[in-house]
Amino acid sequence: MSRLARSKVIDPAEIQVLHTVQRCVRRAYLCGEDVFTGKSFEHRREWIRNRLEFLASVLAIDCLTYTVLSNHVHMVLRSRPDIVKTWSDDEVARRWLRLFPKRKNQDGTAAEPTRPEIDMIVNQPEVLAERRKRLSDVSWWMRCVSENIARRSNREDDCTGRFWEGRFKCQLLLDEASLLACSAYVDLNPVRAAIAETPEESDFTGVKDRIDDLSCRGDRSRPSTHDWERSRSRRKSGWMSPIEIDERHDAVGPDPETNGRRASRKGFLSISMLDYLQLLDWTGREIRAGKASSIPTHLASILSRIGLDPPAWCDLVKHFGCLYHRAAGTPEHLAEEATRRGNKWMCAPGNPLASG
Repeated sequence: MSRLARSKVIDPAEIQVLHTVQRCVRRAYLCGEDVFTGKSFEHRREWIRNRLEFLASVLAIDCLTYTVLSNHVHMVLRSRPDIVKTWSDDEVARRWLRLFPKRKNQDGTAAEPTRPEIDMIVNQPEVLAERRKRLSDVSWWMRCVSENIARRSNREDDCTGRFWEGRFKCQLLLDEASLLACSAYVDLNPVRAAIAETPEESDFTGVKDRIDDLSCRGDRSRPSTHDWERSRSRRKSGWMSPIEIDERHDAVGPDPETNGRRASRKGFLSISMLDYLQLLDWTGREIRAGKASSIPTHLASILSRIGLDPPAWCDLVKHFGCLYHRAAGTPEHLAEEATRRGNKWMCAPGNPLASG
């Protein structure tokens, strides 16, 4: 299929959930160890994670989960134009100048913007409107990740030229069923690739960050929402969106975050974090073992609530990347998206997200 213009897929004015993939073009890895030279690039995983955490604190985009592999990066992102609307003109200018500062401190971080620098944006309505739009644009998130890592890697390798193979790939996730399947696919990528045996051993993934936070509590019991949110500023995963949707907060509006680490406190699944981790742990073990046993009843009920077919669950997670192209969802949501784009159809044959 020919590629669509990004503007046909990504709309910064709408709340959208997207699965993005950015792949390295070189023989030398983005991360990992080059078998020809013996040089290790593992430290670049931390570069990427730190960059994602920084962007989550600046842009109106929620990072739902991520995975950094040896030569590509997966992210599940949710744009939040509703959050941008709550920001003052000064706040928009200050956030933009954190991304693209006029001046830098000696350590390379953005210097505190001066009043004239802020006014240069605030006093130009067209510029201000464009900056506000870009702060909730997933394409600009990806640009800010890719360019930063490419420049640092080129400098370290003492070379020039293209670092990434091309523009990032993205899939629009149209419903909760596709979002759960895609999140599991991203979080279990190291398990599927035989890099790790279990989610808790899958370094530089969103699920590993969440599991590490539970381990640090020294308590595997179910934490209350209040306790979990109260400690969010200290959590390793505190820059990502929480898993569970809290109907009390989500019903009242955008619910922007106040600790400065992420755009909002909004969750993205109607299941608890521990339910998600249990489902992921079982799925990872099944995929790693290469077998297909009957899914436990308590896990099957989670999938049924979301409208997924439990028997097809493991195959869906294993093959999510090749089952869907431009968008993923149930046949009904794919048909709606096809109509919106003016296409005749978008459904993959034998769509496993079909209810039944």
